[in-house]
Amino acid sequence: MIRYLKTVFTHKLFKNASVYTAFNTIKLSVPFLLLPVMTRYLTPSDYGILSIFYVLTPIMVMCIGLNTRGAVSVNFFKMNKKSLSNYIGGVLYITAISFIITFVLIYIFKAPLSQLIKFPQSWLLVVIPLALANFILALMPTLWQAEQKPLPYGIFQVSQITLNVGLSLFFVIGVGLEWRGRIISMLISAGIFAAISLFIMYRRNYIDLSFNKKYIKDALFFGIPLIPYALGGWIKTSIDRIFISSMISTSATGLYTVGYQVGALIGFLATSFNLAWSPFLFQKLKENSYLAKVRIVKFTYLYFAGIIALALLLSFVAPSFLKFFVGGEFQSSYQYVIWIALGYAAQGMYYMVTGYIIFMKKTYLLSATTLFGAGINVVLNYFFIKINGAIGAAQATAISFFLSFVF
Repeated sequence: MIRYLKTVFTHKLFKNASVYTAFNTIKLSVPFLLLPVMTRYLTPSDYGILSIFYVLTPIMVMCIGLNTRGAVSVNFFKMNKKSLSNYIGGVLYITAISFIITFVLIYIFKAPLSQLIKFPQSWLLVVIPLALANFILALMPTLWQAEQKPLPYGIFQVSQITLNVGLSLFFVIGVGLEWRGRIISMLISAGIFAAISLFIMYRRNYIDLSFNKKYIKDALFFGIPLIPYALGGWIKTSIDRIFISSMISTSATGLYTVGYQVGALIGFLATSFNLAWSPFLFQKLKENSYLAKVRIVKFTYLYFAGIIALALLLSFVAPSFLKFFVGGEFQSSYQYVIWIALGYAAQGMYYMVTGYIIFMKKTYLLSATTLFGAGINVVLNYFFIKINGAIGAAQATAISFFLSFVF
């Protein structure tokens, strides 16, 4: 056992995961440093409005990018650089067309949508360019991940979030724009780093805009079956806040969001590890070695135990942490942490077993799994919130994440 653990800790996978985790910890800690500020300069209701904006952004990224970024990651290992650059050009064509269609549709339906989700109508259209920028800025980090280069990946991500936070402090505290200042800072920082991402890809010959119908079709065939999967994932991680705003209040959403951010620390750790795990797993599966498969399974069990232990530890320290870290109006947020942390532990376990499905391009199975979890999440959110209030949303999240993993 000792020899096995030694092998794990000295392996390139663990080293890369450590680097990813370090950079993502920095990336995570910077927004966390905003919590004492935001919870003192914003009311729970203001924070609730921001929370709705946060959950709108990823669904818009899905509508614009159509999940084609994953196709770039998979084809990195199957194409030469010239073909891959042409493939990325096709992805950019898809993104441009989707952006126009999405913008027009949101503009047409902005009034009823604003009323449904309890978000100011005049700021609804801001989500669309932000989503476009977020999709584009993620392309170059995706390539660094595939190249197994965590250092430039981390520097890029941390730089972007640092600019985001700096602008947030300026607009929220210096200018006094409240929640609006936070949204403006997100839009500006994402736009700048989207341009940087495109520039780096162009300089490294990763962009070829020659129109290739075959590659565009392949990217769509990869991404479109993942739309139900992405939609289900969004429902599992976001619909709770919309339910709370609609059924209780935006103030309750603000309190819930602070507790959610703390519990989601486990999710960030799981995502950081998965960034290193995915290319390693794909490489080992390509080798098709029985011994490698046995080692992967053994390590998976070890990972399960570790991430559950981390979730329980975080839940134990959360009340003391929040007592001094957030404003007085947000003290009760600790009650949501244990459920969210356990939910994201189950999500981390889920990541460990979905790589096989992605490698085999049987993405429809992921869609079925995620839709199952999403359906459970919607039903549980409605009934649990009616019975237990906002804490019911956290309970629904934990249960639906766990059932998705099991399924």
